[in-house]
Amino acid sequence: MKISNRTYMATENSREPDWHLLDAKGKVLGYFASDVAKKLIGKHKVDFTPHVNVGDKVVVINASEIDVTGDKMDTKKYFRHTGYPGGIRSLSLKQMMEKDPTKVIEKAVKRMLPQNKLLKKRMQNLYVYPGSEHKHEAQLKGKEAE
Repeated sequence: MKISNRTYMATENSREPDWHLLDAKGKVLGYFASDVAKKLIGKHKVDFTPHVNVGDKVVVINASEIDVTGDKMDTKKYFRHTGYPGGIRSLSLKQMMEKDPTKVIEKAVKRMLPQNKLLKKRMQNLYVYPGSEHKHEAQLKGKEAE
């Protein structure tokens, strides 16, 4: 019996990514974003390799119906800066949900991913839709909403 001391390292072209359809209706934002981030990174796969993008593609539907705990709708703030002195701007979670509910999930998932060179590639594999209508029916053929 020959024992091999070689470790398998996945490459970008070694496999085709899977597609996942996740329904955000009634889910808590933080826990949901954590699950999405794990699928984008590929931590749930046997061939996970930290320095290669081996994650899957994730389609999130019903983003406008996500839940948060406590009084975060009023107290949680999203900040940005215009670049000018005194140019800090903020929006509450409630205002952000009214403006664009997909941004809330995208920001939560992006901030849970490792901040490295693979971040942009991983975020390109995330598709978020405010309602149940999406344009990925062909890729998700035979998949049930998780």
